[in-house]
Amino acid sequence: MIPTIFVTGGAGYVGAHCCKAFAAAGWNVVTYDNLSRGWRDFVQWGRLIEGDVRDSVRLTAALRDVRPDAVAHFAALAYVGESVGNPGHYYDVNTRGSLNLLQAMQASDIGRIVFSSTCATYGVPERLPVGEDTPQLPINPYGASKLMVERMLADFGHAHGLRSVALRYFNAAGADPDGEIGERHQPETHLIPLAIAAARPGDAQLTIFGDSFATPDGTCIRDYIHVADLATAHVLALRHLLAGGGSDVFNLGTETGTSVREVIAAVERVSGAPVRFETGPLREGDPPVLVASAAKARAQLGWKPQRSDIDSIMRDAWRWHLAEAKMRTGRT
Repeated sequence: MIPTIFVTGGAGYVGAHCCKAFAAAGWNVVTYDNLSRGWRDFVQWGRLIEGDVRDSVRLTAALRDVRPDAVAHFAALAYVGESVGNPGHYYDVNTRGSLNLLQAMQASDIGRIVFSSTCATYGVPERLPVGEDTPQLPINPYGASKLMVERMLADFGHAHGLRSVALRYFNAAGADPDGEIGERHQPETHLIPLAIAAARPGDAQLTIFGDSFATPDGTCIRDYIHVADLATAHVLALRHLLAGGGSDVFNLGTETGTSVREVIAAVERVSGAPVRFETGPLREGDPPVLVASAAKARAQLGWKPQRSDIDSIMRDAWRWHLAEAKMRTGRT
């Protein structure tokens, strides 16, 4: 029997890349997305059901119609700055939407889920690299809204036997190596696409948010993980659950930090062009350093990043963004 995976948020950046990986694993894929921040043309692997995770009636009906073997849950808002300015929206979509999903799964007798969590649940970690046992003390509503979902997963597991894997990823980056999909947000707030835009012809300029962090070059440091490597981890996590494995949490990262200035240098190496940038004030809710320990995912899932060095990430991202720009302008 071929497993069916129900993917909330499967039209978004990470979700769409995971849908491709699920299909490549031989599974049936069904995407559930309201397309508010996802893209219809990213739904290339399996069918699309348009719907919002906050619509419990439609969500329950979709699950009962599809009767999936497992759920992969990506549907969420994911802008730290936006969450600080509009926390209610984040708790509504990320937390209440996830509660609706868990209740709909319970009502439909679906007992396996992989959850797209985040390193933002850790806040400013007390030690580096960040292990799964690091205290989770989020400093922004985005991280707090995701941590609440992790708690709900544990509680539904205790009360109803739900088996879950929460994947706390660090900074998703890059694009599909085949060039079919990539990183597209509206508005775009992520560093690598903005740095690429600032290296291309035009007047786009990157803003570095703070250069006085307690880091070697003064800019914040993040652990960038190729989106294709993230997709592989989701396949492994679903296989773990489909084989009868129990609930668990895993960090997904490279165990290597890259500063904002180092990202700029990588863009310049790949593009052969300078990145136009200016320095702005620090953003509220930005930890200076976030670097993962991924030892647990290696040991228990057999996961190891294959494309997550910064230059490979940048080459795939640069190639996709160039193709995307040509498509938008109608050039060949």
